[in-house]
Amino acid sequence: MTSSGATYRPHPFGWVPSGGLRHASTDTRPHEGYPNGFVVGTLCGHQLAAENTDLAWSWETCRTCDDKAHELAKPPTPPAASAR
Repeated sequence: MTSSGATYRPHPFGWVPSGGLRHASTDTRPHEGYPNGFVVGTLCGHQLAAENTDLAWSWETCRTCDDKAHELAKPPTPPAASAR
């Protein structure tokens, strides 16, 4: 947690298990994570109810969410040395 009380979030998305897969979402996430039944919009385009259990966190990752999360997490490419 930061001094302002906000949770540090290194990427603009978080992970949430639902429907047998772990999905990524850019919805605001409570400090303790999404509670069971909390509906979130996922990067794969679905509205799903969170299943925040130990077992659910072991599910496979949604391939579409994973691909989109990697796109969002990519750092910007610095300009080429010749362009400076």
